[in-house]
Amino acid sequence: MEKTFSYNDIMHRYGRIFTIFGMTVMLIVPTLIMVITGVAPDWNKVIIGVAMLSIIYLPGGIVEMATYSPILGTSATYLAFITGNLVNLKIPCVMNARAIVKTEIGTPENEVVSTLSVVASTLTTVGIMSMGIILLIPLRPILSAEVLQPAFNWVVSALFGALGYKYFKGNLKIVAVPLLLMVVLAFIMPGFVIGNITIVIMVGAIISVLISKLLYDKKLI
Repeated sequence: MEKTFSYNDIMHRYGRIFTIFGMTVMLIVPTLIMVITGVAPDWNKVIIGVAMLSIIYLPGGIVEMATYSPILGTSATYLAFITGNLVNLKIPCVMNARAIVKTEIGTPENEVVSTLSVVASTLTTVGIMSMGIILLIPLRPILSAEVLQPAFNWVVSALFGALGYKYFKGNLKIVAVPLLLMVVLAFIMPGFVIGNITIVIMVGAIISVLISKLLYDKKLI
């Protein structure tokens, strides 16, 4: 009897294949450099470095996967995590597309909308980055002008402020307590927040889930 595969089964299979392919492509350049030059890294230091970075970033990666996968759906999850820039590009695009076409999380319609949104975001990002690389030298005198330097210092803050407002405005009851705690923590212990941003994100996410559960049980949301 011929076995039939569901859409999710097929997407998981291709997602794993392309994830392995993407990781292979990322490792090709340093591997070729090592082979051509005959210069190999100190593997003990590489292992120590990987272990230290894993301790810092792996928990955050797991939290991101658990948080964003239901929003993105199967195929969009693999594509988004392979291409990166989830928080500042992929997720806002998906949320905006969902709001426009009014799809529900977990439905086939949302799967299609999420996938198309991530694809459009990826192609747009690649196009803009390609143009930036090509125009970097011609635009260098303008970009290095003193009058523009203060703006560059605030780009990240402005970007994440705008993205944060998009999420906050529709969920003020949920975000009020976590946001207040994070702001107070940032003022009291700025060095800790900057140096342990993954831990801070995890704590904020846990607090948000607990607040959401409490409000839901009391039928306030």
